[in-house]
Amino acid sequence: MARHQPKVLIVDDNDLMRTLLRGMLRGEEYQVVGEARNGIQAVEMVQKIKPDIVCLDVMMPEMDGLEALQAMKQAKPDLIVVMITGNPSVENVQESIQHGAAGFIVKPFNTAKVLDTLSHAWSHMKAIKEAEEPPAETPAES
Repeated sequence: MARHQPKVLIVDDNDLMRTLLRGMLRGEEYQVVGEARNGIQAVEMVQKIKPDIVCLDVMMPEMDGLEALQAMKQAKPDLIVVMITGNPSVENVQESIQHGAAGFIVKPFNTAKVLDTLSHAWSHMKAIKEAEEPPAETPAES
């Protein structure tokens, strides 16, 4: 049975950060399906390509990560969003969690931390979905 490869959208206004993240996820169990450089592009791409996970930078031009997070979760409540920041203030973390972020990655990040955070968020979401599914009916024994 083939496992579902989570589809990931990478959102960061810094080209190098997007390249680093893409490199970390390539060859792992994730499929990078798109990249955006600001929150407006990210919200549009979530609706078009329907990723399972979004790696979302907090500080971006045009629409920051917190605004984009709210718009994404409103459109797709079960979307897994992992915030990325170089400035992990208590306010940013609290606001992100309140608006539905599944995790936080602090820059500069390393591969193990990124993969661990994504894996944890993905496993948690799968467990919630499985718990919501009605149990399969078993045939009555005669």
